[in-house]
Amino acid sequence: MSYLETERQKLYEKVESTLYAMTAQGYDTVDAFDKLAATPKTLDDLMAFAETLPSLPMMADWPYEEPSDWEDILASLENPPKKKYIALEEAQKRVRMGFLSSVCGCILGKPLEVNPTYAELKEAFSAVGAWPLSDYVPVAALEKLGRRHSSWVKTCRENIAYAAEDDDINYSVMGMLNLEENGLDFTQVQLARLWALHLPPHYCWGPEREILVRIAPNNPGNAVYASSWPDFLNPGSELCGAMIRGDAYGFACPGDPLKAASLAWRDAAMTHRKNGVYGAMFAAAAIAASFTAENPEEVFTAALACIPPKSRFHERVSRGLDVVRASKSYEEAYETIHTELIDFCHCQVYQESATLINTLWYAKDIGDGIAKQVMQGNDTDSYGCTSGSILGCYFGEGKLEERWLAPFNDEISLGMAEAPEHRLSVLADRMAKLPALTL
Repeated sequence: MSYLETERQKLYEKVESTLYAMTAQGYDTVDAFDKLAATPKTLDDLMAFAETLPSLPMMADWPYEEPSDWEDILASLENPPKKKYIALEEAQKRVRMGFLSSVCGCILGKPLEVNPTYAELKEAFSAVGAWPLSDYVPVAALEKLGRRHSSWVKTCRENIAYAAEDDDINYSVMGMLNLEENGLDFTQVQLARLWALHLPPHYCWGPEREILVRIAPNNPGNAVYASSWPDFLNPGSELCGAMIRGDAYGFACPGDPLKAASLAWRDAAMTHRKNGVYGAMFAAAAIAASFTAENPEEVFTAALACIPPKSRFHERVSRGLDVVRASKSYEEAYETIHTELIDFCHCQVYQESATLINTLWYAKDIGDGIAKQVMQGNDTDSYGCTSGSILGCYFGEGKLEERWLAPFNDEISLGMAEAPEHRLSVLADRMAKLPALTL
């Protein structure tokens, strides 16, 4: 196949994937699929057809309401959470612990980022005497599992010498840099310029890469961005990429989940739409609520109160909360969540959000919590990371055993063009300054 033929096929598949994604979002795509089938398979004709897709109507009987603008989102909320007080010094300690715990959770999950299930992990780890998970992943368990992520060389128990680079950690640091440089009133153009300066496109996936390659042709100092870009040929606009970018906004807003959600919304809307954005808002709000919540239920009811109540996200994640609330054990809750949301696993937001609830509900401390999150499988490093942020801010200092941090030798590697720090402790101290922006 020639290069031109390859590009035609890739474009056709992207248009088709975009239509499938729009169908899941409630757009009436029946006629559009017929028109695509009749469209000549040339680049010009396919692009012309793709340009018509953002104007497709919604299905007449679509039962959900999923606003995109912040003012409309805010107007849809029935009882948005109020800010709760926490002293700056205490908030800073919890942010430091949240960030360090997120790094531990990420590295714990990285070798297993191959979409495993709880049952698969239990069988493999039990065979080598490492179940339930309580330490970094041993090579022997990967051999029993029969598959592994390419990062295993740097992230298995026997090999860890530093905190290896990962997109989840990159995004937390990018959020920190954004708030440091641009403040709470940052714009998406400012954020786009930071991305152009720091993020290599091939260290991003899905919508992040899709948007970044449109930003990249310009020099970082004058990078351009258009708010319409996420609506054009962006089939992954509801995947979890924006959700794993919300940590710094939660860290910056201790006790104020609605403010955290608003910051995460602005960041997420640069690349995502609808429930892809709501996932980011939910994660940031949960982190913010974790500073002051008296119990796990309070964390997630506050986070859900920031989400449009007639959205698919609210419906499905509320069901996850109900399941955890009614279950007699962590395992029972996982089985119900996974069974009911089995179609939404790796890189998707509904099942992953429900497993975050299950994790915090049953976690004894931070280390136990990140292990419980990773044991639930799916996108193990991303949600190991997000759970670490929530757990660290919820439990605070003294609830993460030093053995989780010791293998890193206080060194972190970032997959960024200009890494701001190389010492993990210094980066954590820098992250811990974020609450001063709001307290």
